[in-house]
Amino acid sequence: MDQGRSHPHAALVRRHFALPLVFALLVGLAAGLTAEAQVLRVGLAEDPDLLDPDLARTFVGRIVFENLCDKLFNVDPSLNLVPELALDYQVSPDGRTVTLPLREGVVFHDGTPFDAEAARYNLERSLNLTGSLRRSEIAQIQAVEVADDHTVVLHLSAPFAPLQAQLADRAGMMISPAAAERLGDRFATAPVCSGEFRFVERVPQQQIVLERFPEYWDAGNVHLDRLVFLPIPDPSVRLANLQSGELDLFERVAPTDLQAVRRDPNLVLSVVPSLGYQGMTLNLSNPEPLGTPLARDVRVRRALALSIDRQVINQVVFDGEYLPGDTPLPPVSAYADPERPLPGRDVEAARRLLQEAGYDQVAFELMVSNDPQAIRVGEVIQSMAAGAGFRISLRPTEFATALDLQDAGQYEAFLIGWSGRVDPDGNIHQFQTSTGGLNVTGYSDPEVDRLLNEARVASGLEPRRALYQAAMSRFIDDYHIIYLYHTQNFVAYRKGLEGFVAVPDGLLRLKGVSLAGR
Repeated sequence: MDQGRSHPHAALVRRHFALPLVFALLVGLAAGLTAEAQVLRVGLAEDPDLLDPDLARTFVGRIVFENLCDKLFNVDPSLNLVPELALDYQVSPDGRTVTLPLREGVVFHDGTPFDAEAARYNLERSLNLTGSLRRSEIAQIQAVEVADDHTVVLHLSAPFAPLQAQLADRAGMMISPAAAERLGDRFATAPVCSGEFRFVERVPQQQIVLERFPEYWDAGNVHLDRLVFLPIPDPSVRLANLQSGELDLFERVAPTDLQAVRRDPNLVLSVVPSLGYQGMTLNLSNPEPLGTPLARDVRVRRALALSIDRQVINQVVFDGEYLPGDTPLPPVSAYADPERPLPGRDVEAARRLLQEAGYDQVAFELMVSNDPQAIRVGEVIQSMAAGAGFRISLRPTEFATALDLQDAGQYEAFLIGWSGRVDPDGNIHQFQTSTGGLNVTGYSDPEVDRLLNEARVASGLEPRRALYQAAMSRFIDDYHIIYLYHTQNFVAYRKGLEGFVAVPDGLLRLKGVSLAGR
């Protein structure tokens, strides 16, 4: 299905950009930018949520953060963990102490220095801030010691294998302590970090603007003067804007638009496998037991899973460009099981399970993001599940609003995925453990908790893989998350954009990128 290049979309393009482009021009003039200024316009699939690393949840937010906030470590294109603000990762023989020597000469966007005290403040904020979603990611940190001006020592409750990977994501992002204290719960409205670009302004649902930070520690590798992030939910509209020159780059090209990108001599397509997954999250007991057939009876949830053909979703919605799957780990993960068979659709078995559970039909509401692809996946599931006795009503919802409803437990089922992390812990622990920071289903299995907590303490690929496989063999069969497929990261950009290097985590790293001829 290709909805992307019709005249109605062209009209939508003009409507969508009329205000932001004029506003961006005015902001640029006010900032003294010349006509030759390097301004990169980036299309995002959604509007990010809170621009506070400890409170944020969205993938698109991580894209903005990647260019706004330096982290202690980062990830390179080969998925190696590499230094950023921390220069080394030194672990004691018993695994309970981690020493981090820090980069010197770094300042935050407000001019205050980044040092060991600032690192301590940030890690303790992630652990203690009310509502912090990073707490469970680094919960093994018991104390942060300032050894000297540029060295911190982390004292852990137990060895913690995923820690360095966690510090290469939002839990390792460093914000200005002075700004955090000054702004309090308004920090997300004017975030202050130490990355290569600093915050200028945000117009919700319209744009986020960053500008080059002249005092950046690696300023010689920053060539763009300004970044303008523009949320555009419809991928075909993003493509139309790229083709018309109103965008320079956008993420998540729709598989149905790939041929159009490949045929266009003015565009370049970047493709790397994703680290994440997509699935259907079912609310069992968030904030309290729902009492619905889906929430109450695993046979009903299994029947729903059996009614779905993952290959059909991939072919009908994604032209076969994605990878069907039924686990939280993508095939590129060293912890995945390459021999695991993909479950097929079995409508008769699904019907029998529903009858055993005492139902002829089960009705429920499936919340989907308000972008055409998500709605199409919902429609395909709706059609297939009907054959087994499910009556699904779709609820298209703006993405950030949908996340709020999910967190509040105001949903029955939600079609949502996870962008993925280098370490398997990042795809599993916070969703599947009883106290996980992103356990929005209310799922709880003490044995899963034990296995996943042991996987955090264990060292070595094989011991950890065995623990993750044992945990998955339990929670996958509880069907509170029905895993459906793994995406690929498709990024399209205009020729003349130079220096872009894709990383499987899907984040757009724009340091080193330049625009020829501007």
